[in-house]
Amino acid sequence: MAKDGRHSRALNRKSSSFTIILAILVMMSFVLLMLLSLGILSLPITSQHFPKANDISSLIRSSQRTDGLGERGEQWTEVLSWEPRAFIYHNFLSKEECKYLIKIAKPRMKKSTVVDSKTGRSTDSRVRTSSGTFLRRGQDKIVSDIEKRIADFTFIPVEHGEGLQILHYEVGQKYEPHFDYFLDEFNTKNGGQRIATLLMYLTDVEEGGETVFPNANRNFSSVSWLDESVECGKKGISVKPKMGDALLFWSMKPDATLDPSSLHGGCPVIKGDKWSSTKWMHVGHHHVKAEQEILSLLGSLKMRLEVGESGSFEPSRPCTLHVENRKYN
Repeated sequence: MAKDGRHSRALNRKSSSFTIILAILVMMSFVLLMLLSLGILSLPITSQHFPKANDISSLIRSSQRTDGLGERGEQWTEVLSWEPRAFIYHNFLSKEECKYLIKIAKPRMKKSTVVDSKTGRSTDSRVRTSSGTFLRRGQDKIVSDIEKRIADFTFIPVEHGEGLQILHYEVGQKYEPHFDYFLDEFNTKNGGQRIATLLMYLTDVEEGGETVFPNANRNFSSVSWLDESVECGKKGISVKPKMGDALLFWSMKPDATLDPSSLHGGCPVIKGDKWSSTKWMHVGHHHVKAEQEILSLLGSLKMRLEVGESGSFEPSRPCTLHVENRKYN
């Protein structure tokens, strides 16, 4: 009897151990499935699906979202340079989105200007010979979707960005090397310093029109889309426009100092024409034109309150504020 009891207890212990092991395996399988479904883990891939050279797509949020207009091609991000910090996001926009931005901008195109550092106003300059216009931030759903996508990619809030600028370069037109950051106090009053720029190419360019970084420190000389044969881009790095691609570069270093290696320009268009869209982003909230005028109005407003004979304010008598209805670009 004692022997049978010991045998029974041994079986019970084995059964309990088996149950515990089975429960642990089931729990681990459940956790693994959860991690896979959330995209935190991924299954091994074959060699034909290895990421492209300098691919940093795993460092950004999912780029396979279906928001926006039309279907985008395969999306991946590549390092262009670390001095300045610059990256190419392939197929950031769909063809339909590129065509849409050009379509809504065409009726409003004017000769491009540069910002006067003393007054903050736009002024003509031989440095910039393109034509362009600004879109209102969030002016429609398609523009809002693109701006949200920019915020997801850069981790810079939509409210920190200026409205999209659409630019058109014809044969011979260019933009001489310049900085996007400001060297004066006037232009930093709204949102602070410009921290980064996203340049989106809306068309292919038959010849010319490259974006060039003359002061860039070459990190990846073997990258296929670096065009070293371009005359205006022989110093530094130049990038050939490709419809739907986006070029992100930072005007400030990680320590918040200005980065002189972010000097950049647009090479002259030799054949065809070039359409692009620029999003400038600031360190703080950038108020669009309508917000600026409303804030200015509220700051200087002297409200007329009707006062009774006793000299005290009578809340029963309403005070009406009339604001002129305007259209803002």
